[in-house]
Amino acid sequence: ADVQESRDSANHAAIVLSATDPANAFGAALPWPAQPQETASGHRPGRKAGAIVITVGGELALYVERGGKTLLSFTADATRLASATGALAHAVRQSQGRLLLERADGDQVLNTAARGGSPLMYALETAGFITTPRGLLLR
Repeated sequence: ADVQESRDSANHAAIVLSATDPANAFGAALPWPAQPQETASGHRPGRKAGAIVITVGGELALYVERGGKTLLSFTADATRLASATGALAHAVRQSQGRLLLERADGDQVLNTAARGGSPLMYALETAGFITTPRGLLLR
């Protein structure tokens, strides 16, 4: 039972890295994975300065573009989203910064909220993001 619990815990451990960090294999040794849903935004992840990747169990979960206005998700699993958004919130708080998300997965976050939300929106709000007139804010 302890081995399975340890394996489950490791499968949901989130790591926040700079997209250009050599420890981030995506876009270098590994291709960027496809998103679980189609987006019309044309936003694509890349090894760009200022961008952030959050992996969960070694798999890409979230990509935050430089400046933090746009977020792309690579999982629809609620547990993985919770782990990834929690790690993102922790990283923002540790840097004593703030993050204002305006777009997620190709749509304005306020439009998604108006339609009743999504698993990603729920995970972000649970992690401490609050709805403002411009988007979801974490400070």
